[in-house]
Amino acid sequence: MSAKKSMTDAAYDIMSKKKRAIAFDKLWQEVSKITGKSIDHIAQFYSDLSLDGRFVSLKDNKWDLRNHRKFEESQVDLSKIEIDEDTGEVYDEDGNIIEEPEDY
Repeated sequence: MSAKKSMTDAAYDIMSKKKRAIAFDKLWQEVSKITGKSIDHIAQFYSDLSLDGRFVSLKDNKWDLRNHRKFEESQVDLSKIEIDEDTGEVYDEDGNIIEEPEDY
């Protein structure tokens, strides 16, 4: 009996075959079909992707494998972000919110 594939392992397999960035919602649809996970697991999947060093978040909520990208494309210049200490929101250099805390 084989173990079920984790959501991030399924995402890795999908991205390895496509060899290009993929929108999060499209990636979730494919991962949920493979793993049988319901929409109740989407937040966990997003969190797992964010923490897994194999993946990189790109503009427009697209994701790719880190090894598909040049170093400069997969790194965040921390000197160009600002954190609001009152709200915990993270802003990019243009003043756009790039992360909102769940419980601050």
